[in-house]
Amino acid sequence: MKSFPRWRALRRVLFVLVSARSVSALFGQAEPESLEPFITSATRTPLARQTVGSDVDALTSADLARRQITSLAQALGGVPGAPLFASGAPGGSASLFLRGANSNQTLFLVDGLRFSDPNTDYNVFLGGACLGACDSLEVAHGPQSTLYGGEAVGGVVSLRSLRGRGAPAARVAVEAGSFGTLQGALAAQGEQGGWAYNCSAQGGHTDNARPNNAFDSVNASVRLDRTLNARVSVGGTARWFRGIYGDPGDRHTNDPDNEAREDNVLATIFADATLAQELTAHVVLGGQDRHFVSENPSPFGRQVTDVRNRRAVLDAQATYAGFERQRLTAGVTAEENHTRNDGFGNIDRRQSLLAFFVQDELTPAENVFLTAGLRSDDFDTFGRATTGRLTAAWLVAHRALKFRGSYGTGFRSPSFLDLYGQSAFYVGNPRLRPERARGWDGGLDYYFPGGGGTLSATWFNTDYTDLVVYDFAAFPGTVVNVDRARTRGLELNGSWKLGPPTEIRLGYTYLEAENLAAHTRLLRRPRHSLNADVLHEFGSGFTAGAGVAVVARRQDVDAATFATVNAEDYTVVRLYASWQASPRLAIKARVENALGEKYEPVNGYPALGFGAYGGVEWRF
Repeated sequence: MKSFPRWRALRRVLFVLVSARSVSALFGQAEPESLEPFITSATRTPLARQTVGSDVDALTSADLARRQITSLAQALGGVPGAPLFASGAPGGSASLFLRGANSNQTLFLVDGLRFSDPNTDYNVFLGGACLGACDSLEVAHGPQSTLYGGEAVGGVVSLRSLRGRGAPAARVAVEAGSFGTLQGALAAQGEQGGWAYNCSAQGGHTDNARPNNAFDSVNASVRLDRTLNARVSVGGTARWFRGIYGDPGDRHTNDPDNEAREDNVLATIFADATLAQELTAHVVLGGQDRHFVSENPSPFGRQVTDVRNRRAVLDAQATYAGFERQRLTAGVTAEENHTRNDGFGNIDRRQSLLAFFVQDELTPAENVFLTAGLRSDDFDTFGRATTGRLTAAWLVAHRALKFRGSYGTGFRSPSFLDLYGQSAFYVGNPRLRPERARGWDGGLDYYFPGGGGTLSATWFNTDYTDLVVYDFAAFPGTVVNVDRARTRGLELNGSWKLGPPTEIRLGYTYLEAENLAAHTRLLRRPRHSLNADVLHEFGSGFTAGAGVAVVARRQDVDAATFATVNAEDYTVVRLYASWQASPRLAIKARVENALGEKYEPVNGYPALGFGAYGGVEWRF
């Protein structure tokens, strides 16, 4: 099957525009209300940023919109310690190596539920998904299994739909540009009476640069909230991603027909209640349905791989704040998931999980903030995993300087393929243990007066044991727990506001990542990575900015020979500008890869060259 032709992509954009006009007529014309930032992923409870002992990056949709960043991959690629590499152009599979962890050792949370596990792949979603105007994004670094369970080894990426606030508002946007790109977006949010809503949708098409490399996508999310009374509120979220990607493979293959399609749907209903004075509860019931299909026609027949992941989750927690300078949180997670994959390994398996956790947040002295937590995860497939975590934060110099540190343990569950896969040359190992990790970090944050910005520095170290690797000595082949690894390095992060008109952001990571068993460097982990961005308001509604990304000193696998090679360094520059022609109308332009850098984030998969894009946005 070929990708949607251009007229179908145009029809999608027109549908988005018409829908946006209808939504705006219903919901009014005011601007949304701004909120003070707080962190939720570090403790599963709202915290002021200055009291958090973990290393957490928070990205708001408003900040990303000012820099004209809409894709999830591009947003995460600017986070220190989170190098991200895509297998090809937009829409292709992408991998995230948070603090040097494998891409399957970082947990994705969406609207409070696990979005990924060893059997449910997030790489296609990461490569093609867009961030909506109602989304917030947090990245918690280091082992986080004590709060979130398996796969939270390198850290947690939390994508969440925000509650609508303030007077109703809506906006619609359309953009076109290089590589046959055409896309549209809408968003509407607000609150009236006891109801609140926040919704967004994006749709579009791009040809990309290679033959058979077109990408069509739709992203949609909605959140509804209802306040029943002073003690109880309820709500729900729904999110849908659909991507159709012409996948030519590496540049040595150039497959003219292969196509990959994914539908990923997640929905939740939730309730917040005040059960008694100082006792609150939060309950989420949700489900996920992911369907991935890869088709590869050839003269010898049509090869089709069909993967289906289904998940049902109940997550509940209660928080008691009745003790002086102390807050206790305890919770339970129950999960059922089913994976069917008719490709390699021929998987058709189910798994049940029951987990309990407890956390204590303590303030033993003024400006000293401690947390301690413990969790037990019980799987009906491989058994139990127990994890713990400690954090500390100390504010000094009139709360302008924070010293912080954390220690935690994490694990990654064996996949169904690891445990039960079957083929002519492979058999799973049901005796596998989960991969384990112990990590610590220490750092400091300096807060400029008057909200003028932040400077942060963090040193981290994570040790991995019982890593699952292929045993080439056995026949048929299998997997065993033998490898050990260590990642350590330095993360620097800064944001400055030089008066009202200028904003500067800078992030740098130095990373050492070693396989201790083989005494080799872990693949695709750059020793040096840097991201910087400058935004300036010139007045009269005109804003412009520039960003740069640098990646240096990494190893990869040659796509043709499969030998380990030194991957190329690269520097990519982007430019962007906007003009607020009126309170409602904005005209935007951006240039990606402004210097025309020729590079391959993954060996054999060339990135796009110079690209120019322009668009308009109308607010109602």
